[in-house]
Amino acid sequence: MIDAGWIAAAVLAAIVVLALAFRTPLFAALGYSLQPIEPMAPDDDESDENGDDPRRNGQAREDRNRLGELFELEELEVSDVMVHRTNMRSVNADDPPEMVVREILQSPHTRMPLWKGSLDNIVGVLHAKDLLRALNEVGNDFSRIDVTKIASKPWFVPDTTTLQDQLNAFLRRKAHFAIVVDEYGEMEGLVTLEDIIEEIVGEIADEHDVDMQGVKQEADGSVVVDGTVPIRDLNRALDWDLPDEEATTIAGLVIHETQTIPEEKQAFTFHGKRFVVMKRDKNRIARLRIRPAGEG
Repeated sequence: MIDAGWIAAAVLAAIVVLALAFRTPLFAALGYSLQPIEPMAPDDDESDENGDDPRRNGQAREDRNRLGELFELEELEVSDVMVHRTNMRSVNADDPPEMVVREILQSPHTRMPLWKGSLDNIVGVLHAKDLLRALNEVGNDFSRIDVTKIASKPWFVPDTTTLQDQLNAFLRRKAHFAIVVDEYGEMEGLVTLEDIIEEIVGEIADEHDVDMQGVKQEADGSVVVDGTVPIRDLNRALDWDLPDEEATTIAGLVIHETQTIPEEKQAFTFHGKRFVVMKRDKNRIARLRIRPAGEG
């Protein structure tokens, strides 16, 4: 015997088929008519000669790019966007308080790592607002300031943390700043909430931003770059597309491509650019000149 549920399902399916077959006369009897949906044409004054809306297309491309950056957060690690220790501004806790205050006030950054003995020994993160508040409480008497007591506890994160996980951690902890360490616990650099946000929305500029350190545009069209400049920062600043999968810095890219540590004045061409080693410091490429490959 056929189950009653199957009978009910068969009856329901038959009703749906009949409704689809006779939908036009059925809607006509109810006083409605079915019309094909036409694609909406853009206004003439907002369209180009091909019928495309350039502003809408540009916005769509921008939205797709940002969506792509969001997906890329799972693939990138904090080591890809961090400020390397060689470019990191920091404060020595053993310096006189007056010198520390001057260093903080001259910095474009709100927070700075505080170290003792060596840069590998980060003992805190000093916030400019906390320092100024403490100074106000002691009547601007520098001798009564202990910066180690004002600084907040540093937060250390592994360099292999994905940007998505780090972004979630920043939001969860309501934090903006973390010290990046390698697998041995040695300090590699720092990463901020702004660094990750800029991966999604692009460069965020404000009145305190300074020109990109380590990059100088020459009159002849070439660019002189410090070897420690991150490839991603260079790509963003100059709208280049150099690969950053195998190396983080521009010097690392040259070493990876040449499989050697080049001598000064050696030149190489790859990825559409001409790289000339301007300065080498021991086993480190200190400075490069980069120009389009087609030029001299």
